[in-house]
Amino acid sequence: MTEILKYKSTRNIVKSNSLEYPWLLKEIDHPPGKLYYKGSWNSEIFEKCLAVVGSRRMTNYGKCITNKLVSEIAGAGITIVSGFMYGVDATAHKAALEAGGRTIAVMPCGIEVIHPEYQETLYKEILENNGLIISEFEGTFPPALWTYPRRNRIIAGLSLATMVIEAGEKSGSLITAGFARKYKRELFAVPGPLTSTLSKGTLQLIKEGASMVTSAKDVLATYGITNHKFSECPLQFSKLSKLEQTIIKKLQQEPMEIDTLSRLLEISASEIGSALSLMQLKSLLFEEDGKYYVN
Repeated sequence: MTEILKYKSTRNIVKSNSLEYPWLLKEIDHPPGKLYYKGSWNSEIFEKCLAVVGSRRMTNYGKCITNKLVSEIAGAGITIVSGFMYGVDATAHKAALEAGGRTIAVMPCGIEVIHPEYQETLYKEILENNGLIISEFEGTFPPALWTYPRRNRIIAGLSLATMVIEAGEKSGSLITAGFARKYKRELFAVPGPLTSTLSKGTLQLIKEGASMVTSAKDVLATYGITNHKFSECPLQFSKLSKLEQTIIKKLQQEPMEIDTLSRLLEISASEIGSALSLMQLKSLLFEEDGKYYVN
């Protein structure tokens, strides 16, 4: 579903023959003749862009990995480009904003339309934090099956590299990956569990030559960033109880069930369960199939 904005906005346009037009996008086959946009257009935002795409049916693993990688990459000054859909797209936009970074949402419809409609808050947050909403479609032009691939070529075209996080065999993210290859841009894929159907697309990309991502450093090297210092205490250990710190350290080694943690720490399962519940409320952990993972 879509929602047409209830307030009037200025129609800002950048044409392909303009000096302000993104230089990387000019290099693709048949670049958009016009880009409609909302936000403060600044050529600097296009200098170092990374496309982040993935499944709309994102798992907890996918959410965790997207938050971790994107927050570190955006925090190092890379602009995150994605397609504004729910799942990996929306999570990537949010993670970039939370890291104090910049993000560009490329819409499959006119910029006067919020699609999906329930992401109006995210739409506004992007604009309020020096980001951009862009599209080659004017005004209230509605999304359609054929507009998504056209949107995907812009996502890949704006970006020096594309990173795919969780993708099934027929995922639309693979279309974006195909454009990245066609444009001779760097292609990254994040490996996932062999048992997950959402790993099939990313693992196939790796088999076909995409660079495997094991940390943000793998991606940042493409942008010439090799000396960025990451926070060693992202969870602010000093503010956690000793038990919470111990649990975090154990789960960073591998995901575990309550009974396993109880045996290793020699603490009752009920006490461990209470601690885990509180840590989930603090967004430190998430649970999937009975095992706990660090966010």
